[in-house]
Parts: sequence; C-alpha cells; structure tokens
Amino acid sequence: MSFLERSHLLPSSLILFILSLLSIQQSYLVSPQRPASSPFKVGLILNLDSLVGRMALTSIRIAVDDFYTAHPRSSNHLELLVRKSNDVVTAASAAMELMMKHEVRAILGPQTSIESEFVAELGSKAHVPIVAFSATSPSVSHSHSPYFLRAAANDAAQAAAIADLVSAYGWRRVVPVYEDNDYGSALVPYLIDALNAAGAAVPYRSAIPASASDDYVSAALYRLATEQMRVFVVHMRPDLAARFFPLASDAGMVSAGYVWIITDGLTALLGSGIDAATVAESMQGVLGLAPFTPKSGRVNEFKRKWRRRFSEENPADDVTTAAATSSYALWAYDAAWAVAEAADRLGPVGPEYVGAGTEPTDIANLPVSSTGHELLKLLEEAEFDGLGGEFRLDDGELNVTAFWIVNVIGEGAREIGFWTPQHGLSRRLDGSGEGLAGVIWPGESMVEPKGWDRPTSGAVLRVAVPGPVDVGFHGFLDIETDAATNRTMAGGFVLADVVSYHTLVQQVANGSYDAAVADITITANRSHQVDFTLPYMASGVSMVVAVRDERSTIWVFIKPLKQDLWLVSAAFFILTGAVVWALEHRINDEFRGPPSNQLGTVFYFSLSTLVFAHRENVASNLSKFVVVIWVFVVLILQSSYTASLTSMLTVQKLKPAFVGFDDLKNSGKNVGYLQDSFVKGVLLNRGFDESRLVSFKSPQQYEEALSNGTVAAIVDEIPYLKLVFLKKYCSNYTMVGQLNKTGGFGFAFPKGSPLVSDLSRAILNITESNEVTEIQRKWFGDESTCPSQDNPLSSNQLGFESFAGLFLITGTASLCAFVLHLASFLYKNRYKLRNIASQNSFLPTLRLIAKLFDDKDLSAHTFKRAQPKDGSMKAENRDTGVSPYETYTASPVSMSNYTFEEGRTTPSVEPASSIVFEIEPASPVTETTMHTAGHG
Repeated sequence: MSFLERSHLLPSSLILFILSLLSIQQSYLVSPQRPASSPFKVGLILNLDSLVGRMALTSIRIAVDDFYTAHPRSSNHLELLVRKSNDVVTAASAAMELMMKHEVRAILGPQTSIESEFVAELGSKAHVPIVAFSATSPSVSHSHSPYFLRAAANDAAQAAAIADLVSAYGWRRVVPVYEDNDYGSALVPYLIDALNAAGAAVPYRSAIPASASDDYVSAALYRLATEQMRVFVVHMRPDLAARFFPLASDAGMVSAGYVWIITDGLTALLGSGIDAATVAESMQGVLGLAPFTPKSGRVNEFKRKWRRRFSEENPADDVTTAAATSSYALWAYDAAWAVAEAADRLGPVGPEYVGAGTEPTDIANLPVSSTGHELLKLLEEAEFDGLGGEFRLDDGELNVTAFWIVNVIGEGAREIGFWTPQHGLSRRLDGSGEGLAGVIWPGESMVEPKGWDRPTSGAVLRVAVPGPVDVGFHGFLDIETDAATNRTMAGGFVLADVVSYHTLVQQVANGSYDAAVADITITANRSHQVDFTLPYMASGVSMVVAVRDERSTIWVFIKPLKQDLWLVSAAFFILTGAVVWALEHRINDEFRGPPSNQLGTVFYFSLSTLVFAHRENVASNLSKFVVVIWVFVVLILQSSYTASLTSMLTVQKLKPAFVGFDDLKNSGKNVGYLQDSFVKGVLLNRGFDESRLVSFKSPQQYEEALSNGTVAAIVDEIPYLKLVFLKKYCSNYTMVGQLNKTGGFGFAFPKGSPLVSDLSRAILNITESNEVTEIQRKWFGDESTCPSQDNPLSSNQLGFESFAGLFLITGTASLCAFVLHLASFLYKNRYKLRNIASQNSFLPTLRLIAKLFDDKDLSAHTFKRAQPKDGSMKAENRDTGVSPYETYTASPVSMSNYTFEEGRTTPSVEPASSIVFEIEPASPVTETTMHTAGHG
C-alpha cells in the first residue's frame, strides 16, 4: 500500500504537516542554504559541431558549478545562453539575438578568430564584454576593439620561441606553411620579423586554403619538395592539418632531413583534434610548441570531472584523456570563472540595457549595456590562480610567457624542454639545463637535420673543392666524412689546399666544373681564363725570417717608469722635502742655516730616502708621520722599479735576420716557397736564382727548413704566413717586408657566369659588416702579436695610474701635517701676529710674519734640552742678536727680546726694533729669557 493509499487512515492535520516537511526538505536538497540570487545572463557562442566547441562547453559548465559551490552566497548567478555558430554570419546573428532579445551582460566566445573579429565590434558598440578563450589570432585584439578580451595565448607570442628554436639548430632558411585566412596569415608577419632578427630568412611562403582539395595540397607539397629548404613551420587548424600531414607523408616529406614545427593551436589538440592514428602514422618526429600550464591537484581533479561529464554529454565522442588538459579546455574554464567572479563582485544590477533598438536586426541602433563598462573593468582587473596558470589580463591579453617544446613520438608528444623570454630554450622551466633534450627527427633519425638539401628541380652546380687537405691548412679547409651517415662535411674559412691552382682554374675554364671554391689568388693571367668574384680576403706576398736577440740601449734604466710617473715622483720628492723642512725648521738645528744650506737639506733629505740613508733626524711627530708614509711609498716605488728593470735586462729583444727582399737576395742563401704556388714566378721576376728556391708543402716543413738552416726565409702569401705559420711558430720567427700586392682570394666561375655578380654582392655584404671578423675569429682565433716578440721596454713600463693611490695617501698626509703645523703656529703667536697686522701695512706685515716663522721656536723641547741646569741660555745665543752660525749674518730686522721672571713680565726692546709686542697675561712661562736674532 502506498503512502497516498494509506493517507486516509491518518488525520488530515497530520497529513498536511508531513507534506510540509517533505516540501521543505526537497527545497533544501535542490538549493542548500543558497539565498535568492539574480540571474546574470551570459551568452555562449560555440561551434558544437567541432570537438573544440564541445570540449569548451563541458569546461565552462564545470567552471560555473565549481564557482558557485565555492561561493554559495553569490549575489549574481550566471545563466548561460548557448548559441550555435558555424561561420561569421551565424556568429554575428547569434550575438545580435543575445544582445537585443536577451540583453546578456557578457558573451563567452565566439570560438574562432574570424567570428570574434565581427562579434567584437558589436560588443564594443553595445558595451558588452566579449571574452574569447580560443580566438588566438592577432588580427583581433583589445587595442582595436576595447570590449574584446582574450583569455587565451596570442599566436604572436610564440613567434620568438619558434625563432629561438630555429636559431638553436643553426637553420638559416624557413618556409611558413599556413591556412589561407585571417587565422593563418595573421601570424606570418610576426613570424618573419622574429626569424629575421634571429638571422634566418624566409625565401618562400605556402598558403593553403581551408577548403583546398587533396590534389591542391599535394601540388603545394610538391613545390616545397623541389626547393632547397627543408624547415617548415605549419600554422593551420586541426581539420586542415589532419589532411595535410598524411599527404606530406605520402610525398616522402616526413622523413630524414626534413624539419616540421607546428604551432600551439595544433600541439594542444594532438590526439583529439587530430586523431591518434594520424599522429602515429604521419607526424612522427614533428616538433611542437604549447603554452605552459602547471600540473597540480586541481588540474587532476578537473580532468576526472571533465572526462565523466564529457562522456555523459557526448557519448558518441571518443577522446583521449589529454583533451581534458588541452589549453583550450583549461582556458575555457578560467574564462568562465573570471566572468562569474566579476559578476559576483559587480553586486546587484539594475536594468540590463538602455536605448534598445526596435528591431533585432537594427545594428545601427544597438542598445547599450548599463553594466558593460564596470563589468569590463572588473574583468581587466581579475587575477587568480587558474587551471591554466596565473590568470591576468595585460592590455586585454592573457599573460602567457612560457611554452613547452615537445617532440611527437607515437600517438602523443614528449616534452623536451621549455622556452621563456628570460632564459630562452632550456631543459627546465627555471632556465637550468642547457639546450633541449634529444630529439627523434622524422624518419626516426637521430641525426640533426642541416635544414636544406639539393633541390630536385633545376641544374646541379658542379663545384670543384681541392683536396686532400694537409693538417696545417685545416683553418682554411677541413673535409671530413661522417662514418655513421657517410656524409662529407667541409668547413674552414675557405675551401683550399696546396694542389695546383693553375689546373683548377683551367678545369673551370674548359667547362669541367661550374665553379671552383678555394683560396684562389686573383691574378691578371688567371682573370683571362675565368671570372672571379670580388675578393673575400686581401692578400700579398711577404716573407718569414728568423729573429735574433738585440740587447737594450744604454738608457734602459729610464725605461722602467713612464714619463708621467717620473714627473709625479719628482714632484712628490720636492713636496715631501719641503713639508718636512717646514715642520722641522723652527725646532731642529739640522734644518736651519744659510738659505743654500737649507735648500740642499730639503733636496738631500727627500732624495736620500730612496736608499734610506737620510742623516737628518726629525723631531716633530708630524714630521715622523709624514716620513714614515713617504718611506713606505718609496719602498714600493723602488721595488717596482727594480723588478721592471730586471725584466728588461733579462728578456730578449728580437730583431729579424733580414730587413727586406733585397737584403735576402744579396745574401745568397736559399729561399722557401709553397709548392705549386704562383710565388715562384714572382721570385724569379725579382731576380732570385732558381737554384736557390726550395718548395714545401706544409707549415711544418717551413719550420723544419728554417730551424735546420735549409733556407734562410720563407716567401708566401700573407694570409698563410700570418694565420697559419706564425700562429703556431711565432716564438722564433717574424714576418717582414712585402714583395707585391695581389688581387686577394676569390671564387672562380666560367666566363659570363651570372652567379659572379650575385656572389660578389653577397661577399660585399659580409666584408662590409662584422661578420667577416667573426668568421676569421672562428677559424683562426683572435689575431694578436706573438707574446715573445713584444717590446719588453713598453710591456714592462710602469705608469702613474698604477701608483695613484699611494701618491694620494702620501700627498694627503703631507698636506694635513702642514696644515696642522701652520694652525698651531698661528695659534701660539696670535698676539704677536695681531700687533704686527695692526702696526704695519700689507707687505711689511708679510715680511714680519715670514720672519717670525723663520725664527727658532725656543720653547720647543729640542732647545730646552740644550739649556744649562740654571735655566739660562748658552752665551753665544743670549742677547747677542747674532746667528750661532759663524758665516751667517744676523737679520737686519730684530725681534723684541722678552725676559720672563716669576710673577712678572718685563719686555725689553732693542733700539733697532720699532715693534712692540703684547704678552699674553696668562702665560705660564716663568724665569725664561727668550732671544730672537737673525736666522740663528
């Protein structure tokens, strides 16, 4: 019996009570503790016939559910109005209907960039934010349509990563293959700019319409195969790529030697947008880029929910788990979360639109959303940790700065590294781990593709490259054969060797070869047979001879110090002597006497410190301070001078055995030259006897012949002597003289060849830039003179800059000591100086002050020690007015004599003096008689 069948057995009041409880319980189950919220209408425009559209719909629904589970008391609740769209027309129609009929607050989508461009204009006109999660083309942007926000990576952001990938492998030519519409072509300008900046050229582009037939695609692939380029960047949507790669594989182009790089739009849909069978059969070895999305527990939980819900909503679809964590699925989730969060922050809203048009198709009179501007601002300020990483819109664009680099293996892709603007390509995200992991290239090849191959169309040039190559000339040419690939590889500054260049030029002239690439010297005779490109290296004929030791000159003792250091040292010797004299003159008899004697003392004292033999004792503490620092400076100068002079006297100075070709010719000794070189003819024309000419094949033979005396000199072209021989044997040999100039090194072509002008232009581009310097540095190293042949007199010289700190210290110490001494003098004699200044004019005042400074300071402790025990001065220094030095005349201006007795002060003025001094009453000096006379 059912509950209703038994209800007549219960009282009617009880039945009503039970029904009320059931109703309340059901309401709580439907919406647990959720307050009434306003519906917030949001349009969702998707192509539900595509896998991406169905994936996005599932992600958005999960995002809305998750948000309101986390925010049960939200004031606004998203009401999704889903509209289908297959093209621009249906997308625009859906947007118009959502805005004018349903007055939506925002629109998620549309799905493609082409549709988004038109819908974004409608949104800007109606002030309705358009939040795209899969429209990645830079053809539509926030800067052009202010109400358009891209919650996905801009395709242009990956251009720099692709360019760095191309540069890392040294590929120089790249061909973009793209879908011929706004989605495909919008990336190409950014890609070309990035490749050009990385030093790679784009000589050809292949645009394929989305509706192209298989025959059209095959024809485009055939054109690519006939060209020399083998590096391709593919930027197209999955439906076209799913047809393109199988046709490329059938054409033999997904094989060894080819490089295929796919953009993030394809990488994100490997195994879903492009089925696993196509990936496994036609895309092996492909490199791809995908925006970096962090792995976390939230992503794993989302993957579980997404798989279950997607299977329920789309039972006919069979997608891999990877689809749940593709960029599009995560971006759709984050975009819906951002809109829900902005709606919640917006709070209660009023009327949806104002100024609504009368007809649904009246585009000119679109209504304006009353909340559009504020909602747009909230979306622009949104910042949270999304499933796809940190969600933040910079100028309306999702901030994506890191990319995965993947290698397609099997039915999926293997991560081989990362790219970031800060670190470029690296094994790990933080920039650690140099380079990328190992790559399995198309055709299961482990050999890194060179990026180009011989074209299958057009004639093949037959270029002569001389060989084999002597080891001494590997800087110019190095030819090796890879045992694993059986591929011949040539490197070096040029392709050259010591074979007969006359024969090589003749074979180009008679048509045996289309060109000769070597270090062929351009001469007048050869130019009659072939055409040369412009020279890529200047040349000439010179000679290498042995060097001999030549000792230094008699003035070598001056060379250790540079001129500036000599001058500064002399100045500081004088300065230090003068300062010490000033500090000691008034208190030390050894620094007194006639002017000539004092001048000699100044110079002798400072110069004698060089050998620490100064005999004068210094009494002042300030003098001792100055002398200690000065002696330290002198010690360092002396040690450095001794070391430098010792080096100069022990290091050899080398001089060439011959100074010119005439000197060599007149010596009658043998001369060596390079076998099969035109240099022999040059020497014969200059009058050298043929019997004296000896040919050699390598720099090693040069050195042996010079060292054992077989030849006295080697005559050859300057590049060989400078960059090959002297680079290794510079210690005992040097290059001198120049016999004649030549046209330099160039490439030879048959007469009238159209390639001469093109190659000459290319050579000019290199030689006019720094590239030729970098090439020379790569193969020959940095050009520098031989260390053993450097001039020892210049390399060991010491300059002022090496001792500037020492001179600064001693100069500062001397000046500070002098200032302190002067201040002390002025303070002690302040009353005398005041009287002098008050009673005399300017010049007499200066003379009297100088006289006062010149006199002895009898109060100094040095003079007190010389007094008798009774306190009186020695007879010869008391009241005589004469100098204690027999030959020194007393000063014509005599200072006043003062006699100090205990308790009183009695001034005694000599008749010859017109100066009266006031004595400081508080003077503590008692029973002391001070006499000042002359310079004594």
